[in-house]
Amino acid sequence: MTVSIFIDGGHGTTGLEIAERLGGRDDVALIVLDDTRRKDAAARAEALNDADFVILCLPDDAAREAVGLISSARTRVIDASSAHRVADGWIYGFAELESGQQSAIAAAPRVANPGCYPTGFLALVRPLVRAGLIPSGWPLSVNAMSGYSGGGKSMIAEFEGGEPPTRARAYGLDLAHKHIAEMRKHAGLDHLPIFQPGVADTYRGMIVEVPLPLHALPGKPTLAQIEAALSEAYAGSPIVHVAPGDVKFVRIEDDAGTDRLTLRVCGNDANGQARLIATLDNLGKGAAGAAVQNLNIMAGFDATAGLTL
Repeated sequence: MTVSIFIDGGHGTTGLEIAERLGGRDDVALIVLDDTRRKDAAARAEALNDADFVILCLPDDAAREAVGLISSARTRVIDASSAHRVADGWIYGFAELESGQQSAIAAAPRVANPGCYPTGFLALVRPLVRAGLIPSGWPLSVNAMSGYSGGGKSMIAEFEGGEPPTRARAYGLDLAHKHIAEMRKHAGLDHLPIFQPGVADTYRGMIVEVPLPLHALPGKPTLAQIEAALSEAYAGSPIVHVAPGDVKFVRIEDDAGTDRLTLRVCGNDANGQARLIATLDNLGKGAAGAAVQNLNIMAGFDATAGLTL
């Protein structure tokens, strides 16, 4: 079986990455508009309605507009923007997050691809909230650093246009980043987490960290109990792995160039403190890899087809 796919916004960073993963596959056929036709509203609307699957790699407002142009009942949508991640009627496209999530994605007409930072945060936190190890009302924080490709073409140009502007910088200092609503909803939290993102002078890769004062949590869980809960949650997953936490360091580039997600529980039981750490590629499991995985699931293909693990 071959399915037709239109990547709306296919010339952006995420769109190009998705096309690369789909290249050479005989089970997909890409609908491609040339430079003139992709700027033509009628041609774009035709492509949106002719495709079996549409993958939106657009700014939020443009993604909402594109959805409004789709009238075909058979066209199914994967939105890689943040426009629909907490919207009614959309299935959240993180297949490993909940029992039954992959089945929900398989049947969904509309799937919202997760954000890159929320992917790391939710993978670490959601199983622990579900297991009762972290209360839903607990005040959580998340520290994260991404490669500059996560900022799209403008940030890539900023870092690659000459001397890099910085080796690393913090941003989102107003604590109003658009990812926090997504983190709260899909983790099942009562409050927004304190999100502390940053960008580093590396093209791709991401490290996401959640500190936990184990001694203050109601059940005073140990590192082993935290790791066991995560291992149980992702047992058998070919994409999400729980790795040993007894390492000297974790690098931002550890999973760069792949579509996998690695979780570690580090810390000190004597002090009752833990550092939960996720590494992933911001363009892999954090964007394009997740979109291709969702496409595979929706089309009935092997979920890992076209992915690098």
